[in-house]
Amino acid sequence: MSEYTFENEEYKKAYRHTTAHILAHAVKRLFPHAKLAIGPAIEDGFYYDFDVPEPFSPEDLERIEAEMKKIIKEKLPLERFELPRQEASDLMKDEPYKIELIDDLPEDAVISFYRQGDFTDLCAGPHLDTTARVKANAFKLTSCTGAYWRGDSNNKMLQRIYGTCFMSKTELEAYLARIEEAKRRDHRKLGRELDLFAVFEEGPGFPFFFPNGMVIRNELENYWRDLHRTRGYQEIKTPIILNEDLWHRSGHWDKYKENMYFTEIDEGAYAVKPMNCPGGMLAYKRRMWSYKDLPLRVGELGLVHRHELSGALHGLMRVRAFTQDDAHIFMTEEQMASEIRGVIEKIDSIYATFGFDYYLELSTCPENFIGTPEMKERSERVLKEVLDGMGRDYVLNEGDGAFYGPKIDFHLTDAIGRTWQCGTIQLDFQMPERFELEYTGPDGLKHRPVMLHTAAFGSLERFIGILTEHFAGAFPLWLAPVQVIVLPITDRSAEYADSVAKRLSDAGFRVETDTRNEKIGFKIREAQVRKIPYMLVLGDKEAEQGIVTVRKRS
Repeated sequence: MSEYTFENEEYKKAYRHTTAHILAHAVKRLFPHAKLAIGPAIEDGFYYDFDVPEPFSPEDLERIEAEMKKIIKEKLPLERFELPRQEASDLMKDEPYKIELIDDLPEDAVISFYRQGDFTDLCAGPHLDTTARVKANAFKLTSCTGAYWRGDSNNKMLQRIYGTCFMSKTELEAYLARIEEAKRRDHRKLGRELDLFAVFEEGPGFPFFFPNGMVIRNELENYWRDLHRTRGYQEIKTPIILNEDLWHRSGHWDKYKENMYFTEIDEGAYAVKPMNCPGGMLAYKRRMWSYKDLPLRVGELGLVHRHELSGALHGLMRVRAFTQDDAHIFMTEEQMASEIRGVIEKIDSIYATFGFDYYLELSTCPENFIGTPEMKERSERVLKEVLDGMGRDYVLNEGDGAFYGPKIDFHLTDAIGRTWQCGTIQLDFQMPERFELEYTGPDGLKHRPVMLHTAAFGSLERFIGILTEHFAGAFPLWLAPVQVIVLPITDRSAEYADSVAKRLSDAGFRVETDTRNEKIGFKIREAQVRKIPYMLVLGDKEAEQGIVTVRKRS
């Protein structure tokens, strides 16, 4: 490879993949009876799965790291070679997981291996040319967790060792510092400490919100409603449960059934909605619309349910029930470009409110697109033209759109540099066709509207999780569950403290008074831990003069 830097994505992947092989080599040296599964490069590093009698201990990881450094210093060349199927199976006869992988390969598949010293692994590559290229002081084994073979809970639990690697010790140290900072900001930890939200074992993937969390949630919903109202949107609410026929008509039955929940009512088959869109189609069909009514902008904060595997659940970031801030626009073809521009500007405004930067990703139609080739070409072209016309940079992601059309995704960057996909704009010619949506044109004839699916928060719950980590729990004043706390120094100041708190409450602030018989330093420290933006300290002087001493959270 010509560019030996991580700016070269192929080199970065090969570097991390090679480090995974060095990990497997070290494990086989130290634990000869370990069986090898798979070990790919992943974002920020690599992992390798092993079948071993006991989980690896922290001390084991230290020994493995030391052995990896020896392998790097041995400067072993990596040699690729290919074998016929039977010879490949013979070579891997003591590795049952590798045999299974070989057996699953197509008959005409090339079966390749990589050898470094006395270690050989079934692998398609690519890899570096020598172990010496991996920096011995710039990798770290970060954790060991259980992982089912092939992600299937019916299979055996393996031990997965995660690691990360870079091209310099400085980069590694910076990354490890970011990981520690991410742990400090973990929304699950802060959700408990600040009494915001939680997920209990009685309902995996179904979050609870407590009074403090409901303040944040309600403020976000109010903000969303006000912003959409000023931009000409009408709000609707559609049912959570709708009959099976609707989901056949929408296409979700064929494309999304495995992620849906079902029930039976009066001997009829029903589904819990995984998306708000089909209900929005029925709301549109309640009356006949004229071209003069378009564009029709409709929004819904709708509760949806999607089945996720238990191993994929993660706090508020990956749940089974969440509120989607859907906004649907029904329009004529002539209005497409201006409406898409308007949605981009709307989402711009929302993210600016929270201080988020973002980048755009344009995903074209996938192979299972349910429209015609003409619809595909037309919908992809208009999204590209709008982005180009606005002078927006974007990443092109071929074939990763929704089954009903292409989309623009908004990827936020948080305070510690992580990216989160939240907002989306999806152009849809197909859903209006399936639901036979119509409007009367200026010619008096019936026409099909074009539809935009849009969301800014995406999942409200997930957005709250992102905000919690972005602000490390220190929410801006308008979102803070308690905005001001009044702290009287002695009981003599309690009456004045109550009057100050009442004036603030009457002015619309969320305020508390701490009248406990505790030292003022203790009260201040506790308010700091609760991340309350303003503390008003009141003593005899303040009461006599009718003033307050203001402290901001640090």
